[in-house]
Amino acid sequence: MESESAERPSGSSPRRDPAPRPSRRVFSAAYKLRIIAEYENAPHGEKGAILRREGLFSSHVVEWTRARDAGALGGTNTAARGPEKKPGKSAEQIELEKLRRENERLKSRLATTETALDIMGKAHALLA
Repeated sequence: MESESAERPSGSSPRRDPAPRPSRRVFSAAYKLRIIAEYENAPHGEKGAILRREGLFSSHVVEWTRARDAGALGGTNTAARGPEKKPGKSAEQIELEKLRRENERLKSRLATTETALDIMGKAHALLA
């Protein structure tokens, strides 16, 4: 059995795939908005034709619609976005809220423990 090196002259590289590597498609925001509008306004049964014509998948339209509704494509739909977000909290405010929650949790645990001790004290008194 002959080795590969015997089949090709020394110094030559191994066979490479002649097909070029496919590149990822990039769509502009204007294109996405145009396709979304066309897709949403298409009558029943015609949406698939739009996707086939453009070489797209329905997941593209779903993803682009979500991005548009979130305001990422520039064509914001305020009704779909919901209420405006409040400005972020400072680190001190976050820590203060965390400490308050922990304090409430510990108070609740203390009340439970005190109740259990009270019950155990009464049970001890009855048994003694």
